Amino acid sequence: MALPVRSVISGSIFLGDCCHARLYSFAAPSVLYRRTQYKATATKMASANAQGRPKTIDSHLHIWASPQEAADKYPYFPGQEPTLPGHLDFLLQCMEEASVEGALIVQPINHKFDHSLVTSVLKKHPTKFVGCCLANPAENGTGVKQLEDLILKDGYRAVRFNPYLWPSGQQMTNEVGKAMFSRAGELGVPVGFMCMKGLNLHISEITELCTEFPSTAVLLDHLAFCKPPLNDEEKLAFSELLKLSRFPQVYVKFSALFRVSRMSSPYLDLVPLLAEVVSNFGANRVMWGSDFPYVVPESGYKGAKEAACLIASRASLSSSEVEWIMGKTVMQLFQGQWLP
Repeated sequence: MALPVRSVISGSIFLGDCCHARLYSFAAPSVLYRRTQYKATATKMASANAQGRPKTIDSHLHIWASPQEAADKYPYFPGQEPTLPGHLDFLLQCMEEASVEGALIVQPINHKFDHSLVTSVLKKHPTKFVGCCLANPAENGTGVKQLEDLILKDGYRAVRFNPYLWPSGQQMTNEVGKAMFSRAGELGVPVGFMCMKGLNLHISEITELCTEFPSTAVLLDHLAFCKPPLNDEEKLAFSELLKLSRFPQVYVKFSALFRVSRMSSPYLDLVPLLAEVVSNFGANRVMWGSDFPYVVPESGYKGAKEAACLIASRASLSSSEVEWIMGKTVMQLFQGQWLP
């Protein structure tokens, strides 16, 4: 059942670049009725919050080489040349302007399985960035060894499953997919799923993997690509997303809002979706992500952060819940990476 969604007090707006403090005073009375499954962990982190503003961590972004870097050292994969800038200096500038302290870098398709650029950035900024590598589902099984090397040698702490890279006719539940998914769990590395063509196409695979390998954490990119439902098929997809909350290892990325909203920024049609996701999963299993650099021409990087905060406010989330979504959840998942 959908949660009733209430707006904040009339006249409340967001100014500046920090959304956390403003939400505390504007939260509506409905926040008193909240799922409380994460409160114990929240209490443990309260002392860290008292030291200053809670950190904002971006759970989903990409970087790729500048044209000069591509020519010199980090070539693009043929046919995957980017159409907009996504180099490191641009990212750092955007993060500074938006007061975002850290991020999970997801290996971009532009460099496919060549992780050398992202690896160099992880080594250069070890306390700012965490790496999410791209799984190679080659039929010969070499992807399992590649995954192990990226995690154990290069320090990656997450892996992305792109179902559209699997050999034709194969699913993520094939022998190679299960071997990589299982090994990720053994190494304490979460697996992110990119269901760009719709959750309904992949829900059976995700369910099977979660059931068979409960120790592997799962990240659902971009609300599992569920848009505000307009028909029965879309309602079913969103319902299936909420049902995945029964698996305690599943997390949801409230990311790339421009991809799932039917509106322009600040994407207020996502208010009821966020309310229901938080109601089912708990805020400590939901994390904000920008999808830089794709987000830049849509809302701007800082605008993406502000939109997420405004949506959370309109969904009547408490200040504590917002802090989880904007940073604490991903900090808890990758413990020891970003100190409070």
